Amino acid sequence: MANPTRVLLIEDDGNLGYILSEYLQMKGFAVTRAANGKSGLEALKTSSFDICLLDIMLPDIDGFAIAERIGDGDAPLPFIFLTAKSVKVDKLKGFRLGCDDYLTKPVDEEELVARINAVVRRHVASATATTTVEFSFGSCRFNFSTRVLAIDGTETTLTEKEAEVLRLLANGPNTLLSRDMMLKKIWHNNDYFNRRSMDVIVSRLRKRLAADASLRIVNVHGKGYVLKT
Repeated sequence: MANPTRVLLIEDDGNLGYILSEYLQMKGFAVTRAANGKSGLEALKTSSFDICLLDIMLPDIDGFAIAERIGDGDAPLPFIFLTAKSVKVDKLKGFRLGCDDYLTKPVDEEELVARINAVVRRHVASATATTTVEFSFGSCRFNFSTRVLAIDGTETTLTEKEAEVLRLLANGPNTLLSRDMMLKKIWHNNDYFNRRSMDVIVSRLRKRLAADASLRIVNVHGKGYVLKT
């Protein structure tokens, strides 16, 4: 039997925290509750989790500050913001900090379960991308360890960043990859200069893959990239 998904719920509303915790446990999740930011950060230090459900309006440390701490590590913990506020600027700030999803209270429990499962699946797929070394798509063969891209027998050695971007794309062909996720995983930051750097690298990869007419790197505006095969 697979291990249950480990959820850290940081929520100061006692009633909501209890309801969500009970529902998630009933659905097979292993839930740890924290009633404020300080206890949530302590739980992050002492235990391992697969995902964090994070309230923004906490009594001591706000959810944005906790999100910054969550994103500090080499393998950031995926998290979903839960908030009573539906202000656009807060949502944009949340996504800039790397949140994987955003739910406005009152929370629909079934929708929450679906979103948790979707986020965890994406992160498992992303983690797999960091361990896969050899890829095959179209007429291309790509070895991440050597950074060699071969198309119809013609070999090219990619730069380190080109290889890292192509590895993420090649791990999920025909699947949309979040721009923010790619920036955070490769550059560990999604500021203006790193975004421009990724645009340049994607442009170079498009030129390298142009020898195979069946391949395209498609930009989905405001969302991310897809390696179309």
